[in-house]
Amino acid sequence: MNPQTTSRPQSDRPLRVGLIGYGLAGSAFHAPLIATTPGLRLDAVVTANSERRAQLAQEHPGARAVDSPEQLLAAPDSLDLVVIASPNRTHAPLAGAALRAGLATVVDKPLAGTAAEALELCRLAEERGVLLSVFQNRRWDGDFLTAGRLVRGGALGRVHRFESRFERFRPKPKPGWRELADPAEVGGTLYDLGSHLVDQALSLFGPVETVYAEIDVRRDGAVVDDDAFLALTHASGTRSHLWTSAIAPLTGPRLRVLGDTAGYVKSGMDPQEADLRAGLRPGGSRPWGADEPAHYGTLGTDESAISLPTDPGDYPAYYAGIAAALSAPGTPPPVDPRDAVATLTVLEAARASAATGTTVRLG
Repeated sequence: MNPQTTSRPQSDRPLRVGLIGYGLAGSAFHAPLIATTPGLRLDAVVTANSERRAQLAQEHPGARAVDSPEQLLAAPDSLDLVVIASPNRTHAPLAGAALRAGLATVVDKPLAGTAAEALELCRLAEERGVLLSVFQNRRWDGDFLTAGRLVRGGALGRVHRFESRFERFRPKPKPGWRELADPAEVGGTLYDLGSHLVDQALSLFGPVETVYAEIDVRRDGAVVDDDAFLALTHASGTRSHLWTSAIAPLTGPRLRVLGDTAGYVKSGMDPQEADLRAGLRPGGSRPWGADEPAHYGTLGTDESAISLPTDPGDYPAYYAGIAAALSAPGTPPPVDPRDAVATLTVLEAARASAATGTTVRLG
């Protein structure tokens, strides 16, 4: 991991954050987490939509509304951090503009539309000595934290297979850029939830040597991929089988991790997304990220298994890590942007595999 610094002057005041985009990602994920992170202050939000401006005024009355990213970036000295939560096609150009303005930058996944664009951004951040990170919040899902603890602690023995699913049932395409056919939009489920699946597999089991994929458009009227399966072979020997779908009326296990001494299987989604969408915030009256006992996973073998409480999810840890990295130059960000390059490289290989019906070897 390459240490990064920021040119922002350090002081005891909260770090001022400018958020670009106040759709679902900006309003439900980034803004609440930023606003509840000690050391950060949501200072400005870019949205020209009148309804979203009214929503912003109600939810974060201390934040100013800004008309455009250009207006926000025209005054870099008024900010310490820019967060990009706008449509995917804008991620790379806006991140480049923010980095060239000398601003520490967080980008929602995917970092860019291609691995080459993502690598350019990494190099730009390194050249400018400015922090760059990617919002891979699902590294802090409770089920994934639990699986990681079990794998690293040796509770499963030598892991030979990792199965992971993000499946939903949305049989009718919804309006919006995610469903547009133009490849520049970077829409479809592969680059949406698939970005999380691949990032989790890489962060847990390391680099990938081969990629096989099946990617389909299943729903009537859909023009972007809505159903995908990826089979990854890691250099460590572990195989990851990953599914993402918008047309799964019955979902499979969220996670299944198989080792030579024990396995871990877990169903149900981490509660943090639903809580954020419902307006709940970290630091409220109930424990944040706590899973329901009915959704706990199972650890062991068919002959001997126990119900295992899920580790609490911790999305707030991401922005706490960003605040720490900005407050102590040289501290690495919670997600290395070059991890996003690796993820995009796998996703590009998956598309090539699906198009040719072959296994793609990396490296």
